[in-house]
Amino acid sequence: MMRLEQIDHVALRCASPEASKAWYISTLGFEHVFPDQWSDGPIFLRLGSTYITLFPQKGDEQASSGRVWHFAFRAKTYADFQLAQTELQARGVPFQFRSHEIAHSIYFSDPDGLMLEITTYDVPKDDARAPRTS
Repeated sequence: MMRLEQIDHVALRCASPEASKAWYISTLGFEHVFPDQWSDGPIFLRLGSTYITLFPQKGDEQASSGRVWHFAFRAKTYADFQLAQTELQARGVPFQFRSHEIAHSIYFSDPDGLMLEITTYDVPKDDARAPRTS
């Protein structure tokens, strides 16, 4: 049986890889890694052990073809989850809250309209701590 450890990276087609890079760095705290590796792309970004690669959208691609539907980042604690909401609100990034019973999530979009999720399994026992809205 194949033994895989984790997702290595998610590759995204972007209208403007440079604009998406700036957004992922300033909004979510990613860092640009391997900046001098390739002259014509892709752009590699890292957050902890999570990588995303940004490629330019090809002219013959439809906006939705081959695109990732969404991907999720995990907030370890509910306090971290709430802090993420506060940070997004401060940056003017609208989001929607959802309770999945075993987890709470917020959903929002990057500059290319890709849906992103921040989720936590550290769900409060009482509803007084949940949810915020944007």
